[in-house]
Amino acid sequence: MLGNYINGQSVASQSERTAPVYNPATGQQSLQVALSTADETREAVRVAHDAFPAWAKVTPLRRARILFKFKALVEEHADELARLISREHGKVFSDAKGEVTRGLEVVEFACGIPHLQKGEHSMNVGTGVDSYSMMQPLGVCAGISPFNFPAMVPMWMFPIALACGNTFVMKPSEKDPSTSMRLAELLKEAGLPDGVFNVVNGDKESVDVLLTDERVEAVSFVGSTPIAEYIYATGSAHGKRVQALGGAKNHMVIMPDADLDQAVGALMGAAYGSAGERCMAISVAVPVGEETANRLRDKLVAELDKLSIGPGLVEGPDNDMGPLVTREHLEKVKGYIQTGVDEGAELVVDGREVTIKGDGFFLGGSLFDHVTPEMRIHSEEIFGPVLVIARAASFDDAVAMINDHEFGNGTAIFTRDGDAARQYCEQIQVGMVGVNVPIPVPMAFHSFGGWKRSLFGPLHMHGPDGVRFNTRMKTITQRWPSGIREESNHFTMPTH
Repeated sequence: MLGNYINGQSVASQSERTAPVYNPATGQQSLQVALSTADETREAVRVAHDAFPAWAKVTPLRRARILFKFKALVEEHADELARLISREHGKVFSDAKGEVTRGLEVVEFACGIPHLQKGEHSMNVGTGVDSYSMMQPLGVCAGISPFNFPAMVPMWMFPIALACGNTFVMKPSEKDPSTSMRLAELLKEAGLPDGVFNVVNGDKESVDVLLTDERVEAVSFVGSTPIAEYIYATGSAHGKRVQALGGAKNHMVIMPDADLDQAVGALMGAAYGSAGERCMAISVAVPVGEETANRLRDKLVAELDKLSIGPGLVEGPDNDMGPLVTREHLEKVKGYIQTGVDEGAELVVDGREVTIKGDGFFLGGSLFDHVTPEMRIHSEEIFGPVLVIARAASFDDAVAMINDHEFGNGTAIFTRDGDAARQYCEQIQVGMVGVNVPIPVPMAFHSFGGWKRSLFGPLHMHGPDGVRFNTRMKTITQRWPSGIREESNHFTMPTH
């Protein structure tokens, strides 16, 4: 039974509620995870709250040195972590290893905290008056992460929070909780004091404690839009700083002048990598013009025929795509495929026809054509290996289709025309844009976040916004006595 990690050690849960954790490649249950009680979650918050004053006083340089050690330990154990991810999430080993690497990039960024947490200073804002600012830690921060990136998304959250001098309570997905527990052990090995980082496994009962407990100052979340909206509304109503990243429906525009082979290769990985269980997955291809659409379709069908599907952990070369995370999610994605058929879209390749030996949660890559904006398979996030082709007659029609969508997370355009690319970057109402890059996830020293109903809250994740989110600004205006006595009291606003 997997419990919690509180005050520097694994702790058994007393909860009577549990959830199964599966190996998606076999369909077999691998362990049970306790769903913590509200009191157990509050205990984790208390521990983090008690640890905060001492940790906040640790110099940024010393905090950075602990993170440097943590970085080295994660690199040393990268294969172990990737195997753990593959066993509980299902993604292929190379993809899991890449996830660990992308998470490490945020740790590397956080190691620069002595520079990143510097304030500003101005001399003589008035005669003999100086002004300067401090970026001080908040207190207890909490992270609520999704199943699809059990290493990367937590490492988008806690390294910067810890570097800034906050303590942290992590609530990972109950579908693949073991990675966060292992990261907690590596943080302790790196020298992080007990109580500074804690892991609570649970469900909505634990989440609601984190959203309402007055000792929690800030909450970071990644997940679906309905839950993101709930997290933002509830946390904000209880006075918390909240960044809640929601759903996506990411489009790739393929212009007539694009290198089609390059675009198809990029699209295959962006649509079907990690079985489409990515918030940055490209799930809508938007070819401009009928000729472009027909050529794109033919090339995609040929590539789908070569798609290798199987377990994430195998001897020899990796498969291209592993299973979905649970049988429930598998059935949900199958339901979307049937919905597309019922709505009148053309199912060109049916992933439901793929069979893999065993009881794993496998689904082949599916491809729809002649999809229109009012169809659910275009308007809703499927979160599976389903790519749809939504044809556009012109560049302007493609831009309008995307800008009319409720989500604005990520998008891409493939073209050789610099003017078209420049116009696209300016006009598109999406937070992250790729030009001949299919998955435009910013590097750790930039910030990650979408627009519209893909993000709730003003600050994006990691990068400069990550430091702003995890600190509060204090500005000091000071004057030291000159020895000259003031002749009168002042009752007006101070000016130059």
